[in-house]
Amino acid sequence: MKLFRIAGLICMGLLLFAGITPAQETETKVIDEVVAQINDGVITLSGIKRETKSIIELELQKGTKREDAEKMVAEKKGELIANLINEELLVQKAKELGLESEVEAAINARFVDIMKQNDMKTLDGMYEEMRKQGVDPADIREMWRKQITRERVIQREVQGKLYWSFNGKDIKDYYEKNKSKFTKPEMIGLSEIFLSFAGRDPATIRERAKKLVAEARGGADFGKLVAANSDRPDAAKTLGKFDALPVRDLNQVFAKVLAGVKAGSIAEPVEGDETGISILRVDERTDASTEAMFDEGAVRLAMTNEKIVDEQKKFMKELREDAYIKISENYRPIVSPILFADERTEKPGN
Repeated sequence: MKLFRIAGLICMGLLLFAGITPAQETETKVIDEVVAQINDGVITLSGIKRETKSIIELELQKGTKREDAEKMVAEKKGELIANLINEELLVQKAKELGLESEVEAAINARFVDIMKQNDMKTLDGMYEEMRKQGVDPADIREMWRKQITRERVIQREVQGKLYWSFNGKDIKDYYEKNKSKFTKPEMIGLSEIFLSFAGRDPATIRERAKKLVAEARGGADFGKLVAANSDRPDAAKTLGKFDALPVRDLNQVFAKVLAGVKAGSIAEPVEGDETGISILRVDERTDASTEAMFDEGAVRLAMTNEKIVDEQKKFMKELREDAYIKISENYRPIVSPILFADERTEKPGN
């Protein structure tokens, strides 16, 4: 029984130096090739091949032909290596900031959530079942470590600092010039039954979703349906309810399904990602207002969102400038123009 669908988790990561070992007294045997050195870390050819294989496998799951997937990855090899170098810089920055324990706690929480969603009693039991299905928990842990590390460093060093950098005058001035952005938006309150694909036949789950929608529309208590059927870990406690949120903030897939669904009604089942199906009940809707409303947090967030892309580029540029980066001559022509694109834009002669 296939319990785990690990999709969408491709995360560029830290790769270990393999070096060289003696084969005989008069020769050496090359175990791996160092593609790039970043301070005291390295990117190796074997690591790049592993990342390439993972990306191709993910594309195959999406229905891409193997030859097309391989061609796409080959064409983007320089981009892949550049991304790995940037990821290594972020991992090193996280160590400098002392974020290891915070990252590990987040990883452990993810595993616990998966354990609960799959009705497993212990983590060791879940790990054993994952290995039976050809999924190495250590590999997943490492991928998540890089993903979460990247997110935490950017949140702390870029987003957080930018958010709090604006003074009172900046905020007031921005609000006065952009009042149309701060009118009260249309709000929506939702409850959800989530049916996971993990370890199950997707077609069977889709049929089950249709039956649950029919039951809910027929007058069944939605909260009871949530408690009895939802695969969210806290479903029995929350009964699937979410805090009201602006309609404009909805994922576009959900927004399309919920368009025109009135309060008290059940939307059609929706697959928001590859992990499962959501059955959504609209608990409430509040109409938008044309009257501007000052909210310092909302203004700070809007200002942050306008500048975050440039600030993140600036942050990564500074990390590269402060680091020792040496790229192998065999790969420098395809990597450097991508990795140092921002620097080259500022210095056309370089």
